Amino acid sequence: MSRVPLSRASTLGLGAGGLLVFVLLWEALAQSGLLPTFVAPAPSSLPAAFWKEVTGGFWLKAIKGSAGHYFLGLLAGCGLGISFGIAAGLSYRYEAAQQWIVRVIRPIPGIAWIPFAIIWFGISEGAAVFIIGVGVFWITYFSAFAAVRSVDPDLLEVAEAFGHRSSFAKVTKIVLPAAAPGILGGVRIALGQGWMAVVAAELFGIPGMGSRMQDASGLLQTQVVIVYMLTIAALYSLTDIVFGLFSKVILQWQR
Repeated sequence: MSRVPLSRASTLGLGAGGLLVFVLLWEALAQSGLLPTFVAPAPSSLPAAFWKEVTGGFWLKAIKGSAGHYFLGLLAGCGLGISFGIAAGLSYRYEAAQQWIVRVIRPIPGIAWIPFAIIWFGISEGAAVFIIGVGVFWITYFSAFAAVRSVDPDLLEVAEAFGHRSSFAKVTKIVLPAAAPGILGGVRIALGQGWMAVVAAELFGIPGMGSRMQDASGLLQTQVVIVYMLTIAALYSLTDIVFGLFSKVILQWQR
């Protein structure tokens, strides 16, 4: 078995080739009738379905609806998660005071909060924002907590030697910059989790890609469902690329 690293061109070529084989196999199974179209439509039917969604105005409207509560939920969930995670990382007393609350609430999946979201916010964008926020909160909470706790204590001693003796100075000058890569790594994971939570947040009638998928599945329009699945994948890739570039700018001091 060869363990020689592949060049970038070889990696891209093999990846594209594997995807092409997968699509051709899927198309062959669909065209032969072994894979019924109501189970999984042929890939060749997707462009027409996509164009129909675009020209009918459904595609752009669904994206706008989902993007609105996606970014609001991401901002709320990440903001609170990072804040509470940093606080727990800085204070052992605070961590001890809330650790049992975390153990009780953390295992509850975001989708289980849907009944409460409807009761508290009604069938509104606020309910979707809440579900998405819950979905990303714990990711950023634990990433921020771990990042702060992993800061080398020797750095704090060096900070004192250079005159940064107050707690505020230590946190802003040493702890947060040192923990930034771990915190941003958690946010990057939350970007994908947020898009997955979008579908669950919209299943009870809030306008967006999830509700459009739900309507299409009820009519056995599986090709439309796949169009929006691929749309979500593309939007995640776009946000991930943009955030990756943003992270490089923020962390350029590490180079």
